[in-house]
Amino acid sequence: MLIRERFEQFEKETLSPFATLSSRSKGRRYEEEECIIRTCFQRDRDRIVHSKSFRQLKHKTQVFLIPIKESIRTRLTHTIEVSQIARTIAKALLLNEDLTEAISLGHDLGHPPFGHIGEVALNGIYKNGFKHSEQSLRIVEILEKEGQGLNLTYEVKDGILKHSRGSQSLFIDEGRSMTLEGDIVRLADSIAYINHDIEDAINAGIIEMKDLPREAIRVLGERSSERIDRMVKDVIETSYGKDVISMSREIMDFTDELRNYLYSCVYTRNEIQKEAQKARRVLEELFNYFCKNPEEVLESLPFLSPEEGIDRIICDYLAGMSDQEALLRYEEIFLPRPGVF
Repeated sequence: MLIRERFEQFEKETLSPFATLSSRSKGRRYEEEECIIRTCFQRDRDRIVHSKSFRQLKHKTQVFLIPIKESIRTRLTHTIEVSQIARTIAKALLLNEDLTEAISLGHDLGHPPFGHIGEVALNGIYKNGFKHSEQSLRIVEILEKEGQGLNLTYEVKDGILKHSRGSQSLFIDEGRSMTLEGDIVRLADSIAYINHDIEDAINAGIIEMKDLPREAIRVLGERSSERIDRMVKDVIETSYGKDVISMSREIMDFTDELRNYLYSCVYTRNEIQKEAQKARRVLEELFNYFCKNPEEVLESLPFLSPEEGIDRIICDYLAGMSDQEALLRYEEIFLPRPGVF
């Protein structure tokens, strides 16, 4: 028996009847010979970790643009935190930890520079709209490996596409994943960003602890680690032995209250919005420049056909930049350099 087959047998014998078994995956768009050691979901996880897009996450904003403090999160550290939370829940519920981890690690590959600010900017510029979850799927299907994509399993791609709630309440059930593992990542993403964005806002001096909703903090905990622990345990207790992933009503209410506080009192703060306007201008001016000079983008993405539309390709090009790359490109194009003449 191959090592992979032993893993598959172990899943059948030990995982919940609601778990997604790797041996019963719906497969990939392009058929491949199976690995003798790793299951299909383990291979997907490895492909994501070794991808260019995953490495670029370390230089992409979470909330605070180009943070000076090393303790402030980036898109990569957010991704790692989501993965840890999601794997803890999946393991406790006897669901497929490898599938959960693969979805977690790939869920934010499509975020453009400047985080959600960049997403809003590209959504306003590109005629067909822009969502980072859809861009993440485009990356793993088309853009990675010079147009070959990563050829991930359908279960991982579905979880990546459906992970985002945006500003929606945790009560919203629409758009659930085809797997419980995908639904775990959806909740883990919210648990992670709600708590670490609060912590980062406090560390950045944007808010103080006393500003937070007091009843929610009393129930969930003063520290980020306490709140995450409370939320994760509640998800496990509420979901154990069931075919749905959810929180109890009480904990979800207080979690939603913290999420609403972030959207109304943190993300809208003048300190953040002033920088957001600058970031939007950078992407808007770069987009307009490349529309007039498309050859510069086509040279960088030669595997994409102009038939897709030059604005689609420019969107891919800009979304693939880190914060620093976007600023450097802007400087090269629009700002005068000393000593040129």
